Amino acid sequence: MNTTHSLKRRTVAALATAAAVAGGALALSAPATAGPSEKANERAHEATQCAGRSVPASKISFQLYSYFGWQREIGIDALLDELQEIGIKNVEPFGASYEGYSHAEFRDVLKEHGMKAPSSHGSTNEASFATTLANAKDLGQKYVGSGGFASPGIGSYENVLATAETMNRLGEQSVKNGTGKLFGHNHASEFTTQYEDPATGEMKSAWQILVENTDPRYVAFQLDVFWAVSGGVDPVQLLNAYGDRIELLHIKDGVAPYGFGDITDVGEGDIDWAPILDAAQGKVKLYVLERDGAPATAEFARDSFEFLTCYTY
Repeated sequence: MNTTHSLKRRTVAALATAAAVAGGALALSAPATAGPSEKANERAHEATQCAGRSVPASKISFQLYSYFGWQREIGIDALLDELQEIGIKNVEPFGASYEGYSHAEFRDVLKEHGMKAPSSHGSTNEASFATTLANAKDLGQKYVGSGGFASPGIGSYENVLATAETMNRLGEQSVKNGTGKLFGHNHASEFTTQYEDPATGEMKSAWQILVENTDPRYVAFQLDVFWAVSGGVDPVQLLNAYGDRIELLHIKDGVAPYGFGDITDVGEGDIDWAPILDAAQGKVKLYVLERDGAPATAEFARDSFEFLTCYTY
């Protein structure tokens, strides 16, 4: 971790500590034997003190794929206990994260932890999408999507247009189902794959073509900041140009050259978050923390959550 990001981390920690002291030093005065619920209240109090400086806790979610390895060790219930203690109020499940619970049962488990699942990464298979929507409704989702895009993909210009049509169909079904817009989630390839617009001759990324050919009533986009940077684009420019379509952000940090092995805790990488968070204000509805293959400790979730709630810009 370089000196600049080390200083950022210490600054965030100092802000959280100062806020706790100003608010009555609740964390310091709590008994040493405080149980999980008391610890959760302490964390929530600290997050509340920081809210307003950057992103409020109510708009922050946590992609459970980050801790898939840890979940296999301790189980989903214990993992949710850890996230609750930190003060996280929303999670973004993925296909294998329910651990034997039905979607309705998992919604009850989340409720017991004071959490919701406004979005998830699931299937966009059109043949089984009715089941996907039923599960999303049971879970109480506000957005339906996946960790990529619908079929047939981006292998040709014609395929990109066909994918946009699929997204429109699925998104309309989801909105009518009461589970909100369909979203697509990028990696680098949606930006590095480019095609010539036959009408104008302009070279456009597959991501831009998808945005331009989907219906904003039914389709939104979940911009993964790390993979956008990896794909050579500026997230600030995207938010300024397409902010009305980017309703979710994946908050993921890392260092150049931004490959799979370069992902870090949020605030410890090379991504400059100040202009990104500034450009996202008033546009983005949900900020989802993610680190692929995060170590099996609470450090990533805790440090990244505190960074996002207390980062001044």
